[in-house]
Amino acid sequence: MELIVEESNEKTERIDQFLTVYLKDISRSRLQSLIKDGHIKLNGKKTKPSQPISIGDSIQITIPPLRECAAKPERIDLDILFEDNHIIVVNKPHGLVVHPAAGNQTGTLVNALLHHCKELSGIGGVERPGIVHRLDKDTSGCLVAAKSDASHKALVEDFSNRKINKIYLAVVDGLPALGSGRIENHIARDPRDRQKMSIVQPPRGKTAITEYETKIESREASLVMCKLLTGRTHQIRVHMKSLGNPILGDPIYSRISKQKIKVGRLMLHAWKLGFTHPITGVQLEFTSDLPKEFSAWADFN
Repeated sequence: MELIVEESNEKTERIDQFLTVYLKDISRSRLQSLIKDGHIKLNGKKTKPSQPISIGDSIQITIPPLRECAAKPERIDLDILFEDNHIIVVNKPHGLVVHPAAGNQTGTLVNALLHHCKELSGIGGVERPGIVHRLDKDTSGCLVAAKSDASHKALVEDFSNRKINKIYLAVVDGLPALGSGRIENHIARDPRDRQKMSIVQPPRGKTAITEYETKIESREASLVMCKLLTGRTHQIRVHMKSLGNPILGDPIYSRISKQKIKVGRLMLHAWKLGFTHPITGVQLEFTSDLPKEFSAWADFN
């Protein structure tokens, strides 16, 4: 397939931005991968996603077929909050890995979804079919997956544009000094420990914004409601640590042995998830009941 640039929205429009108009069923992230891998060329030459285009440029496009999904269907029980032909929303339990990776090739949410749904969006690749966003293994709660490429692309764009309402509940060590607030900084991979994320100075890292409110106050352990305005890896865990109140049971960002209250898991729960249905346009909101480990903190307004 060949496209000739007849007009451009901006003088310095990027090739990946330009192609999203013509290849609407392909997400921008996959377009960028296709460009980097040389499947999309500019004037017959390999290019990069950020390359500016000009009127008269020729873009050659070869879209390879997606490889067969590496993950295999497995009969694993799912707590389904909503499902139609386009999306599925599940209540992910603590301890369930979202997609196959090193050390967790089976027994993941993807394996369960493949068995239940039969078909999932291929945009996430062979290891992550249908996966639009993730929850850490030790985090429970609401998660949406896409059954079609069209719904996947629309949801990814809404996540990127901060149009998704994501509210978490966390039980933290001690009592935050301020009852509520907004944490805004940059987060990046910790260069000394690849398991960790850390707060860094711009231009390093990516913007991370969390609004929080303490719902149950205690000097030993408090319940905090967190609204995510961005979705960085370990964002709430890093931000709560930055307040001096790491999440109870967090093996990475806290010294569990020093915490006054002992728990058997990371006390972080994706409580509410709201978004516009990617195909019908209907506004949806889902709530995941608090796990039994949160029972001591369940009485809040």
